[in-house]
Amino acid sequence: MKTAVCPGSFDPVTNGHLDIIKRTSKMVDKVIVAVLYNPGKNPLFTLEEKIDLLKEATKDIPNVEIDCFSGLLVDYVKQKNIDFIVKGLRAVSDFEYELQMALMNKKLNHEVETMFMMTSGEYSYLSSSIVKEVWKFDGCIDGLVPEVVKKALHKKFK
Repeated sequence: MKTAVCPGSFDPVTNGHLDIIKRTSKMVDKVIVAVLYNPGKNPLFTLEEKIDLLKEATKDIPNVEIDCFSGLLVDYVKQKNIDFIVKGLRAVSDFEYELQMALMNKKLNHEVETMFMMTSGEYSYLSSSIVKEVWKFDGCIDGLVPEVVKKALHKKFK
């Protein structure tokens, strides 16, 4: 049984994230979507809210499990017996950062593999930060996030 992890902060989950998760789910037996808990950051959504939003957004993908972790991703991968990490890439700038992280993960644990997946073209500009910024100024985010996220953003900003 092959298991992949899609880690991230998911603040909030976007349709770009869901695209990567769905595509990964077709290649493995199980996908763990792991929300990074980083107490040093000041996220819009709490860890519990992010988990709830992800559970609702992925409820129709049967082989997806939502979890959270703190600390090093390589430790989480080892603890959960995960076969590889999947990271979505939007642009060259993403690749540079993610390559650095993948190489460090490999240095920390030579058994850890990272697979890079290019985002679908329709989401190549999309990020959680952009979604929050557009929503904050009453811009249209239709098609960028699941409906459950739009409702959650409405509660946060209105």
